[in-house]
Amino acid sequence: MPTNIEIKARVSDYTAQLRLAEEIADVPPQQFTQEDTFFPVPHGRLKLREFADGSGELIQYDRPDTEGPKTSAYALVRTDDPTTLKRALAVALGVRAVVRKTRTLLLCGRTRLHFDEVEGLGNFIELEVVLADGQSAAEGEAIAQALMKRLGIRPEDLLASAYVDMLEG
Repeated sequence: MPTNIEIKARVSDYTAQLRLAEEIADVPPQQFTQEDTFFPVPHGRLKLREFADGSGELIQYDRPDTEGPKTSAYALVRTDDPTTLKRALAVALGVRAVVRKTRTLLLCGRTRLHFDEVEGLGNFIELEVVLADGQSAAEGEAIAQALMKRLGIRPEDLLASAYVDMLEG
């Protein structure tokens, strides 16, 4: 199962932090509108992400709810028919919650920098350091820590919860 090292933080200065991210990014930013439908499951989280172009991704992931860099194991399945898949999952499992956001994505090496505007919650930064085969979690955490410093992410900005948990909380 693929793994990455993640952090989630409240944005302290969206414009300034996005500008810093653009300076270190390998490619220009891309913006997406996403709707994530979460389903109740006994372990981890399961969501169907729908994109504006009609495509989608079913994502199952498991990570601890702690502040700071944490390891996340995930499985991702792409679909060209998220509407039908969502209907089947909703009938089988029920729907836990829906998270709507506009995401600005930048890439810096193997790290995905997400600047999220989440409906009903506000603005956030997520870092996902995608670990290469054989790369240790400690190496990924060091990359995350260095990027946090470069982007001005302070310890008090860090969050432990997923957006879905914050909406429900």
